Amino acid sequence: MPYWIYLVISGIFVNNFVLSRFLGICPFLGVSKKTDTALGMGLAVIFVMGVASVITYGLNLLLVIADIEYLQTIVFILVIAALIQLIEIVIKRFAPGLYTALGVYLPLITTNCAVLGVAIMNVTELAKQTVFLAFVNGVASGMGFTLAMLIMAGIRERMELSDIPERFKGFPITLITASIMAMAFTAFAGLSL
Repeated sequence: MPYWIYLVISGIFVNNFVLSRFLGICPFLGVSKKTDTALGMGLAVIFVMGVASVITYGLNLLLVIADIEYLQTIVFILVIAALIQLIEIVIKRFAPGLYTALGVYLPLITTNCAVLGVAIMNVTELAKQTVFLAFVNGVASGMGFTLAMLIMAGIRERMELSDIPERFKGFPITLITASIMAMAFTAFAGLSL
């Protein structure tokens, strides 16, 4: 089996940024109230992670050649911020309802540690690989993020109709659900390919 398939399975299930690495929790908890909003945010994150992986991989090569790799984090955040601005303009223009629903969480992708984490992981853990593998890892990680958000949104929509004790309504039951999901995703850690 080609290595990129391992990266896809790993990014979605085994090393899921939200449920295994616990990165990107803020938008995960904030935007996962409705499945359509979660899907919109997930698609934006997939795009940003994929494109940022390619750009930051190339920029890192330039930083290493110039012997200024200590600027890596700043450069990566600037690239991610520029991509978010582009996405924000496009969503505001073509999907104003989604733009309103995402609210403050869309600009928060800029500081989403999952997006920065995949960019840094691509140049450290996958440093000896190709830009294609960095792109695959970025997209797969974004797909894992989206999967976690969609599952959580589906559960939260069902919980709106459920009889939950008053003390657990809202954020407490959301945290309990997220922890159970994280425990369920740890089962993928034993996956042997």
